[in-house]
Amino acid sequence: MEVGETLSGKAQAGPFALVIIGLLVANVALALGPAFVRMADTGPIASAFWRMALAVPVLFLITSRMAQPVRIGNRGLMMVMALSGVFFAADLASWHLGILQTRLANATLFGNAASLLYPIWGFFVVRSLPGRTQGLALLLGLAGALLLLGRSYELSPEHLIGDLLCLAAGIFYTFYFVAIAKARETLPSWSLLSWSTLFTAIPLLIMARAMGETIMPTDWLPLIGLAVASQLVGQGLLVWVIDKVSPLMLGLALMTQPVVSAVIGWISFGERMEAADFAGAALVAIALVLVRR
Repeated sequence: MEVGETLSGKAQAGPFALVIIGLLVANVALALGPAFVRMADTGPIASAFWRMALAVPVLFLITSRMAQPVRIGNRGLMMVMALSGVFFAADLASWHLGILQTRLANATLFGNAASLLYPIWGFFVVRSLPGRTQGLALLLGLAGALLLLGRSYELSPEHLIGDLLCLAAGIFYTFYFVAIAKARETLPSWSLLSWSTLFTAIPLLIMARAMGETIMPTDWLPLIGLAVASQLVGQGLLVWVIDKVSPLMLGLALMTQPVVSAVIGWISFGERMEAADFAGAALVAIALVLVRR
């Protein structure tokens, strides 16, 4: 019996280790996104468009290979997916504009604000007050956000604008979650990701043209890197691990994103973070872990 349990434990440990590696790789890949946005020679919204557009055919190929539905026959579901695409496009447009005007660590933190805001939406939906742990998480998140915003204003009003744009992105991402949760009741994960990516690319192209941005790049490498790291590897691995780990583990893994972004910002762009910046980031990260529990 003991030998059988040991063999079973080893068999389970191997796949679970792969899940943990996939989770960490996903968060590191997502944290690389802002650096690729800065390196792109297109406009910031145009780079978001190419992140989606370059990933679309690959995602639909994966959807087909996974034997998940490639077509959406329900008109109501199609409208929900289109709405989710508009919100995600607004999220990425705001975030990419903000990335160019603040530090990479701040952009990553505020871009993940939906992890705090989405539960708040849930409180309004069910019309109930948050519990003690949830309330503490919200207070810590607010304190950390205010500290980071204050530090950004001290450095430059331009940084504050960038932080606010990234915070707005987090708000739009929250509404994207609301729409996507409705669609998830009907569509499997890869079908959902494929169609969401397609419906996001269209409004991003419209916005980029309306803003008069440079659409066609002369250097494709940063955009390919953005599509591969953020959309295919990052989002793809998250889709794979989302139902295999606990919310607490997801929250802990999320803490790696601003750390990776801070290191990249320091090495590549000379963005040094002071003690107050780390304190604000730590408060937000702890809040994300608590609220995900």
